[in-house]
Amino acid sequence: QVQLVESGGGLVHSGGSLTLSCAATTRTFTTYAMAWFRQAPGKERDFVAGISWSGGRTYYADSVKGRFTVSRDNAKNTVTLQMNSLKPEDTAVYYCAARPIVVHTTTPREYPYWGQGTQVTVSS
Repeated sequence: QVQLVESGGGLVHSGGSLTLSCAATTRTFTTYAMAWFRQAPGKERDFVAGISWSGGRTYYADSVKGRFTVSRDNAKNTVTLQMNSLKPEDTAVYYCAARPIVVHTTTPREYPYWGQGTQVTVSS
């Protein structure tokens, strides 16, 4: 079992930056692959970025490659999403998710644990 709490969302102008954090409550954080998803109004929940249990492997959606960076601190049980060069189309609720299996997947239903989400709004 793991509980996830996101923070760091907000309103930013196009071209700006935000850093999202996800704090995990669990004694076995290193057994979880972690990911960020986002969901805009009226749209499906989409994969944004993922990171392996060790942090050695990262994965990104094409739409955010080169702009977003995912990292984790296993000593602090946290995952961070650094978002640069933000665009209005990045506006969404961003969710942190955990999966107790090492195989990477971009499918939301394969992640059993989710945070409550944090709103990111990018104005043009």
